[in-house]
Amino acid sequence: MKKLLTGTALALAATSGMALADGHGTTACLITKTDTNPFFVKMKEGATAKAEELGITLKTFAGQVDGDHETQVAAIETCILDGASGILITASDTSSIVSSVQQARDAGLLVIALDTPLNPIDAADATFATDNFLAGELIGQWAAASLGDAAADAKIAMLDLAVSQPTVGVLRDQGFLTGFGIDVKDPSRWGDEDDPRIVGNDVTQGNEEGGRRAMENLLAVDPEINVVYTINEPAAAGAYEALRAIGRENDVLIVSVDGGCPGVQNVADGVIGATSQQYPLLMASLGVEAIAQFAADGTVPAPTEGKDFTDTGVALVTATPVDGVDSIDVAEGMELCWG
Repeated sequence: MKKLLTGTALALAATSGMALADGHGTTACLITKTDTNPFFVKMKEGATAKAEELGITLKTFAGQVDGDHETQVAAIETCILDGASGILITASDTSSIVSSVQQARDAGLLVIALDTPLNPIDAADATFATDNFLAGELIGQWAAASLGDAAADAKIAMLDLAVSQPTVGVLRDQGFLTGFGIDVKDPSRWGDEDDPRIVGNDVTQGNEEGGRRAMENLLAVDPEINVVYTINEPAAAGAYEALRAIGRENDVLIVSVDGGCPGVQNVADGVIGATSQQYPLLMASLGVEAIAQFAADGTVPAPTEGKDFTDTGVALVTATPVDGVDSIDVAEGMELCWG
């Protein structure tokens, strides 16, 4: 079965070129977790292009590594002092950043969380994001359906993001487990599940080296792991290298979230079984438009109907579709990918 972008994302894309007031004199800030992950590179590209189109000054900031909270706090302070109209942020620590975000809002800035909701979500004025729970749920459903009856005896490694459990990591983790048919207990955190199929959780910092290290750690707990959930595709690539080092790269299902071009190519090559594709360029360009509109008339963007955020779409990409789980093929995933 095939599924394109969600209706919401198509509608957003269709309206993204609408005329806005001249943005001359308006400054917007983009604060990402890093400037090396292809996801954030594409986000910066989308924000930059839209800012140029609208005549807005865009200032960009990034942490040194995923989890660099202090750099993001300093960036918010700089944006306030510079008189920016708004901030777009992918927070490394979704709880600790809230006080700094509140300072920006108190100073009259519009703050929009991109991709990663703050904790609580209403700490930002708006959130433009993938439905990260759905993204996890899709790869969980695909993995369970791919295994069939063997899913009842699966041995699952959970390769998460960070010990601080940022919202994006919790949502994807809990979505995957729900899709696989596992009781998640408290859906606001990962690691409290008691299903015997879960070998354990480890953290990757969202990069390849972290994915390799986390995979090695969990293989030491149970070398017969046969399903691997990964927070993103760089972590998935690292997990694959750890499996290949012990000759198990062909008998383990790896699933992930991102939809970058290297990740979709890894789906084509059999490194990743399925990935949930998200659309960072759209998130960022819509965020810049929202800041321009706010600067023009004070409008704060409204969320997607029935949700507490603006849904920018998700699609499952796989070379081996299964009944009952909507997906797109690798060719279409490559047309829509980034990075």
